[in-house]
Amino acid sequence: MRVSLLTLVATGALAAPAMAEMNFNRIASFPVALNTPEADETSAEIIAATGDGMTLVYSDSPAGVIGFIDITDPANPVAAGSFALPAGEPTAVSVLDRTVFVAENTSESFTEPSGVLHALDADSRAVIGSCDLGGQPDSTAVAPDGSFITVAIENERDEDLGEGRVPQMPAGYLVIQPLGGGGNMDCAAQIRVDLTGLADVAPEDPEPEFVDVNANGDIVVTLQENNHMVVVSAAGEVLSHFSAGAVDLAGVDLTEDGALRFVESQPGRVREPDAVQWIDTEHFVIANEGDMDGGSRGFTVFHRDGTELFDSGLSFEYALVEIGHYPEERSGNKGVEPEGMEVATFGGVPMMFLLSERGSIVGVYDMTDPAAPVLAQLLPSGISPEGAIAIPERNLLATANEFDGRGDGAAPAHVMIYEYQEAPAAYPHLTSAGLTEDGAPVGWGAISGQVMAEDGTIFAVSDSFYGMQPTIFHIDVRETPARIVDAIRVTREGQPAQLMDMEGIALDGEGGFWVASEGRADRLVPSALYRVGADGAIEDYVTLPQAILDVQRRHGFEGVARVGDTLYVAVQREWDDDPQNHAKVLSYNIGTEEWGVIHYPLTEPATGWVGLSEVAAHDGHLYFIERDNQHAASAVTKQITRVALSGMEMVAPGETPNVLAPELVVDLLPDLASTGGYVLDKVEGLAIAGDGTMWISTDNDGVDDHSGETMLWSVTPE
Repeated sequence: MRVSLLTLVATGALAAPAMAEMNFNRIASFPVALNTPEADETSAEIIAATGDGMTLVYSDSPAGVIGFIDITDPANPVAAGSFALPAGEPTAVSVLDRTVFVAENTSESFTEPSGVLHALDADSRAVIGSCDLGGQPDSTAVAPDGSFITVAIENERDEDLGEGRVPQMPAGYLVIQPLGGGGNMDCAAQIRVDLTGLADVAPEDPEPEFVDVNANGDIVVTLQENNHMVVVSAAGEVLSHFSAGAVDLAGVDLTEDGALRFVESQPGRVREPDAVQWIDTEHFVIANEGDMDGGSRGFTVFHRDGTELFDSGLSFEYALVEIGHYPEERSGNKGVEPEGMEVATFGGVPMMFLLSERGSIVGVYDMTDPAAPVLAQLLPSGISPEGAIAIPERNLLATANEFDGRGDGAAPAHVMIYEYQEAPAAYPHLTSAGLTEDGAPVGWGAISGQVMAEDGTIFAVSDSFYGMQPTIFHIDVRETPARIVDAIRVTREGQPAQLMDMEGIALDGEGGFWVASEGRADRLVPSALYRVGADGAIEDYVTLPQAILDVQRRHGFEGVARVGDTLYVAVQREWDDDPQNHAKVLSYNIGTEEWGVIHYPLTEPATGWVGLSEVAAHDGHLYFIERDNQHAASAVTKQITRVALSGMEMVAPGETPNVLAPELVVDLLPDLASTGGYVLDKVEGLAIAGDGTMWISTDNDGVDDHSGETMLWSVTPE
């Protein structure tokens, strides 16, 4: 029987029968394009739920709709249609029982902003009321007692004008819209709260960003560009206001250079908060995303009078660094970029859910003591989570993930659903927690090739995404989650080895390694095999013979395995002299320095292409990972195959290669779908233990247009 450790963990089958801890685990994902199949681009931004918790409602600005998802069975969400806005784009959505409030931006220009607040019936989708807002709306929030809805009128600035800085007129303000029975709006009773003259930064031009209402009806609003906080009563009276402040950050990565080095500083970094949520009637928490001048990469808890109770500093960012979710391409800007947020109580515990827009993670914090939040979990989300909604009465949490990458070959936008359940935490699969370098956490990502060591640990390489810091990671898979216990930097003459794209690794039998570099001629990166010592120093290298170089294409070496004195190398896709859907498998004899070639017949692709992404040796066979380049529902081919070493009848380069007859060993699609998320495209690592247990990993592309998820799991075939 085929057994997958990942499937057991994801389904909670490993949970103890009694005294099991409670955790959030993802149980489903919903591609929002199912609601708008005619749209070229879709998104899920702000999300809410009907009063019974059975329907999710989200804003989709690119498609110009409000989408509905039936979660009667939360593990199997169903498309429930959409509502197209009359003229503009939806910027926010809130729900009171069965009434859906939609903020619509109808602005003609930055200098002539306008907007409308609509009330819809969730069942009939009929508009039951509309009120003019007088400006461009951003966020909305309904009072817990249902007496009013408040809207932040941002009147956003033109980022191409005046270097994109405030002030830019007209000024923003706050709207308080009273509500009657059934969510009916009395437009004539609308209150518009002037917020000018409060902030130290551009006081004449406040830009309200996010609002929330506590149980007493008090409103808190962030003025992001103004780096300011305001507390307002239900009657529109400003009760308090104060600067969001600044922090000194030491130990950040500010240089976007293809390396993760957390050694730089940012003194006086203004917080410039985005989302805000009340924890109780006296305290609230802000997400310090940053905008013009700031972003402190974490969150801060305030008393309503402006007293600062807690600041997370870099702890949230470091937590994401350790699980491979640090977006290196955002180093010079705002790092993991905390933006969205939700606060709710589960099992009697007040919790804050902090969304990292660029790290694509949900941080779950125990807020029992607002002055001492405790990080409880890190949940994988889709790409760029923007909004979240908690449904405590059903033990559910949902996130709206705005990025639709289909146009660039990435995954579509999704809504993710999580359940608070009696089960172990299913994520992360891999962490570097406890490992430091120069006093800072060790970052990682883009894990590619793997090899099993004799002691049951794994060595893995990262690919060219971190080309300025090529690294061999030593992973202890006997821990849960698996843990990186060492980072061996690959060097050439004492310096980080450049012009490498490490995609495969094998043990050399003498304490060191053979590393396969994929190669890319247009970037001067050669396809080559490198002999690397135990300390990471390159000791020797082998390049391809001219007969193979002459037919080389971009998609080169994707794995290497050693059997005695022979290295076997998997080439990802066809080169110039290969028949369609046939990839080379090369051999190199270390002693005789002779090369050989044979063909691997690739599975016919349903969409895109299919190629090889790894090779490993075990028990008289070579094992291959064969995959397509598709995500989510488009993924068809993700599998492990094998061929007997006795059938590796190699010929010399230039001769007509023999063709292998691989047999299917494991279909990986069930495991890739078992996490509740969408199927990831890049299954790239394979290491096989002495007992035949196979450890498989995925490449997270360095969190670049990717959710950042790295899956690492084991399979024991029949």
